[in-house]
Amino acid sequence: MPSRIRPGKASKGTPPAPGPRFLAPAKCRDAGVPGRARARLRLALVSLLSLAATGCTGLPPGVKAVDDFDVQRYLGRWYEIARLDHSFERGLSRVTATYELRKDGGIRVVNRGYDAAADEWREAVGKAYLIGKPGEARLKVSFFGPFYSGYNIIALGGQDGRSEGPYPYAMVCGPNRSYLWILARRPHLDASTLARLTERARALAFDTERLLYVEQAPAADAR
Repeated sequence: MPSRIRPGKASKGTPPAPGPRFLAPAKCRDAGVPGRARARLRLALVSLLSLAATGCTGLPPGVKAVDDFDVQRYLGRWYEIARLDHSFERGLSRVTATYELRKDGGIRVVNRGYDAAADEWREAVGKAYLIGKPGEARLKVSFFGPFYSGYNIIALGGQDGRSEGPYPYAMVCGPNRSYLWILARRPHLDASTLARLTERARALAFDTERLLYVEQAPAADAR
């Protein structure tokens, strides 16, 4: 989900699935703290600052979330195709988001991405809950304690009434126009669909000139 990806267990080399990186504030660099604990402290501060800055679950003015949303069809793994870049994802490729139901009725969110510079996979685990009116594709998501931010699905494939399987692609925005993601069920999205989503985002006043197209593994390598 589109995403606050944080360092989790990092591994060298190329593991079977994708993963991410984060820039930590310099003030967190405390030489007296063990490396792993220091990384967690950096992450906590970055997550807190990011969520505090966007700690709103609303929609950008003039933007509408999808109706007739079926959360069961949204579950599973998504590949990040494009995004408006931010510090919490900067430098990351092969980014994925996986959604699973929680026992409390919410959704477990696992974001992963690969930091090529550090040769490490990064992972963040969060939770999300539906908000808004019934059937509206709006959620609030948290990767840090009680702080939630908006996750609004503003375009969705497979809503033509002819399909009952997983949604094939989605476009998601945050509480303002600084946050935008295009997601797909496979590592690559066909050019015509990507162009259509990009044009729709442009019509909604998102700065599509700043879209970053995310490097993904070939489909045969995606797990």
